Amino acid sequence: GSDLDAATQQLLNRGVRLTELLKQGQYVPMAVEEQVAIIFAGVRGHLDKFDPAKITAFERGFLAHIRSSQQEILKDIREKGMIDDAAEAKLKDIVTNFLAGFE
Repeated sequence: GSDLDAATQQLLNRGVRLTELLKQGQYVPMAVEEQVAIIFAGVRGHLDKFDPAKITAFERGFLAHIRSSQQEILKDIREKGMIDDAAEAKLKDIVTNFLAGFE
């Protein structure tokens, strides 16, 4: 067992997943707006129940998905330099819909 309370344990578990998300291959640059979309999925808890070993597969699949069909949100993040309320709602939908068909 653990002496950590549930909230602390959840935070540590999320940290493991975020660490996996932040790993990037050498010589595989990623646009800032793509990084923002991926990190959004992690910090908003969408990946909390994921096996950390599957994070890289999620990242690869999600990147391919947003690059092929979600250019508008990437353009929005790139041009505004932030995630406003509308972009946040859209990103949440994109992540949730992607995860529903992922595995």
